[in-house]
Amino acid sequence: MPAFLLEVGTEELPASFLSSAVAQWKSLIPQSLADNSLTSDAVEVYGTPRRLAVLIKGLPSKQADREEEIKGPPAQAAFKDGTPTPAAQGFAKKQGVELDALEVRATDKGDFVFVRKVISGRSVAEILTELVREWISRLEGKRLMRWGDGDLRFSRPIRWLVTLLDEAVLPIELVNGSETIKSDRISRGHRILHPEPVIIPQAIDYVTVMRLASVVVNVEERAKIITQEVKESAQKLNGYAEIYPDLLEEVTNLVEWPSAVIGKFETEYLNLPTEVITTVMVHHQRYFPVFKKAGGSRRGAASEGRQEAEGDKLDPSSSSTLDKELLPYFVTISNGDSAKSDIIAVGNERVIRARLADGKFFYDADLKNPLDSFLPQLAKVTFQEDLGSLLDKVGRISKIAAQIAEQLQVNEDERHHIHRAALLCKADLVSQMVYEFPELQGIMGQKYALASGEPQAVATAIFEHYLPRGADDILPQTLTGQVVGLADRLDTLVSIFGLGMIPTGSSDPFALRRAANAVINITWAADLSINLQQLLEQIATDFVAARDKNKTELVATLEEFFLQRIRTLLQEEKQIDYDVVNAVLGENDRDYAERALKDLLDVRDRALFLQQIRNDGTLDKIYETVNRSARLAAQGDLDTKQLDPTVAVSPELFQKPSEAAFYNALVELLPQTQTAGRSRNYQLLVAGLEEIAPTVSNFFDGAESVLVMDPDPQIKRNRLHLLGLLRNHARVLADFGAVVKNL
Repeated sequence: MPAFLLEVGTEELPASFLSSAVAQWKSLIPQSLADNSLTSDAVEVYGTPRRLAVLIKGLPSKQADREEEIKGPPAQAAFKDGTPTPAAQGFAKKQGVELDALEVRATDKGDFVFVRKVISGRSVAEILTELVREWISRLEGKRLMRWGDGDLRFSRPIRWLVTLLDEAVLPIELVNGSETIKSDRISRGHRILHPEPVIIPQAIDYVTVMRLASVVVNVEERAKIITQEVKESAQKLNGYAEIYPDLLEEVTNLVEWPSAVIGKFETEYLNLPTEVITTVMVHHQRYFPVFKKAGGSRRGAASEGRQEAEGDKLDPSSSSTLDKELLPYFVTISNGDSAKSDIIAVGNERVIRARLADGKFFYDADLKNPLDSFLPQLAKVTFQEDLGSLLDKVGRISKIAAQIAEQLQVNEDERHHIHRAALLCKADLVSQMVYEFPELQGIMGQKYALASGEPQAVATAIFEHYLPRGADDILPQTLTGQVVGLADRLDTLVSIFGLGMIPTGSSDPFALRRAANAVINITWAADLSINLQQLLEQIATDFVAARDKNKTELVATLEEFFLQRIRTLLQEEKQIDYDVVNAVLGENDRDYAERALKDLLDVRDRALFLQQIRNDGTLDKIYETVNRSARLAAQGDLDTKQLDPTVAVSPELFQKPSEAAFYNALVELLPQTQTAGRSRNYQLLVAGLEEIAPTVSNFFDGAESVLVMDPDPQIKRNRLHLLGLLRNHARVLADFGAVVKNL
């Protein structure tokens, strides 16, 4: 079966685009083939800095023939007394069939003429000729460019095109203004190691031929080669190397023929904080740091194996590097001649030596003054034009942190640490080190705080208040770091929303969605009993005090924004069904929304518990009882917050024993519901609802059943109150009406 090769040759592609383009083609091309009724045995997408390619194996030579049924004119118009009319003749001619091929068939709109046709499949060559242009043009990316005088857009200029269907060149032209790129079988090898043109005899030979031209086209294979060579190089130094996933991906997309090169630097630079050195190596130079193995490090090889097994996302600028001891070496990946590794190493050593010398100068200069001495300089740095300086922001963070501490009722020592950490949390932003290496914000603040004699809790919180820095990052672990982190994000959210800069669509320049997610996740992870609604009110009050803004509108917008984030996190991170989320947040029910914002822990616990009883079948046992009662109770006037039957129901109006039994069961359910509400132990409530279900069933359908909508308005109201009370008890957990049965 035929194989097809498409190679788009370019100037050097950005690593980020190459990674994205490979992923896009892995999705786009199989779907495109399926849409055109083409099958294949394999679709292999390749990419290097100078090319993007796909090899499709096991294609058919043509589409399969298909039968198509075409509807024609009404039978009444097509035939008169059994004789074909001009309408029938014209239809047959248009479809290219004889008159005796026409069939009359009944439809819901009467009898119509039909014809069945066999549509011959098109050749795969013809279809691929059309698809190649589509595959190239549909690639998306940042800052796609035009070149020459044409309108063709791509990440970098396209210089050659290879299109082979087995051994035959599929003639395709890409027209770009006055320039025309014609397909051929001629590719290009490694720019230095094989500068001669590369002739590809047939599509299936692509990977082998390119390897002979010093190009490893398979991205995964290059990554494995790099990983292996980096590890082997580190082992030669009696150390081990961290394989940072982001760094590995970037380096893999920067080389075509990877070769590891070992470099070294002076041991005096090891006195710098580990994070400074690794940041220089990884973020700025794309080097792999080398750490000392077990015996010289508390981490060592055993931990390295754990890291690989668990697939942790490593961060070279994380404080987790504190338990690692660096060696004065690094491993870089060359895209040149491995025979010239010594020369390559010297050049890289010269660069990193200069970067580390800068780092040492900045570090030594910063340490000459205590961290709090940087605070006045924050007044010269604008946070946002309409929100003042970073010093102004620090003041707001300190006030909000104090409000959170008040809600949490922390002790005096913790209050002091929170206040001090809030005051110093942004001080390192004006240090020379962070100015040069912004990735180290918070990290250097922690180190400078310790060097200045600040308590450990304060120093740790300065680093932690930035956590999480992304979707895969860790959360702050200390109370002080959690409180300051919440305060920082809440200030940003209220302030930016207050200026009307609300995220729309994919536009979120201030990362407000991420900030709100962090507020919720930190609260959930640390079980912090905060009242978010009250905090938003307090912060918004302070914000509008100095501005002509509508506080009510601002708070309402923020609350709705947070409710959306709660909904998203419950569904996507906690794996809660959408209708269960609707049940705990309520559908157009303000009571549930306010309850969620006042107690983030409660809405999480109720969602998890409701999902649990759905999964174990308990929900099915109470669903009908609660929902049937709630539907009828909606016709009554009982307040949804009323739970006490002795207040809402008049036993003297009972006419049947089933009413009394219902009433007594509600009296027994009351303490269980009240306990569940206070302790968030909703198992008590559900157990009570299970127990009352037979009594309610007898009230509706048993031998002593009653007519709820009795002609006597007092009796009717009394019975609706019984049902309303049951509904209200269930509402303590959720709005059962929002739950979809048998989802």
